[in-house]
Amino acid sequence: MSTATVLPRGLVRTVLRLHRTALIVWAVFVLGSVGCLVWLTEVTAASVQQTLDACPGNGSLCGIGAWHSYSESVSWISTFMYYSYWAVAAWAGGALIGRELESGTARLAWSQGVSPARWLTAKLALPALALLLGGAVFVPVYRWAWSAHRELMGDHLLFNDVFADHGPLVVAYGLCALAVGTLTGLLLGRPLPALAVSVAAMTLLNRALEQRRPDPLPASAFWPAHLTEAALVLTAAALTTTAAFRLLHHRTA
Repeated sequence: MSTATVLPRGLVRTVLRLHRTALIVWAVFVLGSVGCLVWLTEVTAASVQQTLDACPGNGSLCGIGAWHSYSESVSWISTFMYYSYWAVAAWAGGALIGRELESGTARLAWSQGVSPARWLTAKLALPALALLLGGAVFVPVYRWAWSAHRELMGDHLLFNDVFADHGPLVVAYGLCALAVGTLTGLLLGRPLPALAVSVAAMTLLNRALEQRRPDPLPASAFWPAHLTEAALVLTAAALTTTAAFRLLHHRTA
C-alpha cells in the first residue's frame, strides 16, 4: 500500500513542500558521493597506478602523494556518509518537529482534520524512505569502490566508517537518528535545544556501540558483528518511534 493511500494527499504535499530543501540536499549528497566514488575508482585509480608503476623500485617515497590523495578521498566520502546521522538527528529534532511545534504549524494541521498520528506518520515516512533509498544506492557502490583497488587504500574493516558503510548499519543509524530527533523535538518543542540534545543522544549511542565491536575482526566475523549492531540500532529506532507516537497521543488526547 502506498503512502498516498494511507495519508491525505494534501498532507503529503505539505510535508514535501516544507522539507523539500532538506530532501534535495540529501539527494545531492548521496548522488554526489556515489559520483565521486565512481570517478575515483574508474578514472583516478588508473592515474595513481600509472604514477606508482613509473616509480623506480628503490624504496623511495615516489608516488606516495598520489596514493595518499586517492586513499584519503575515498575515506572522507565514507566518513561523511557514516556521520550523516548527526545531520539527520539535528534536522529531525530542529526543523522536522521542534520548529513546527514552536511555530504552531503542527496544531494548525491538527485543527484542519489531520490527526496527530497521521501528521507524525507523514513527517516520518518521507524522510525514512529517503534514507532507505540513499542507503540502497550508496552501500553497493561504496562496497565496490572500496574493494576495487585495495592496494591503494590504507583503511580496513575495523575503521568505524568502513564497518558501517559496508551494509545496512549505516542506514540503521540514519533511521535511528530520525526517530531520536523526532522524540526529542516532541519532548522539548523548541528547535535549538532539540537539535543539540538529538545530536548528543545519537553520539552517545554510537560511541557505546562502537566500543563493543569485536577487535580484532577476522573477515568471517564481520557480518555477524555488523548485523548484530544493525539490529540493536533498529530496535532502538523502533522503541524511540513508539515512544514518540505515545507521547504525541498523550499530549493531544
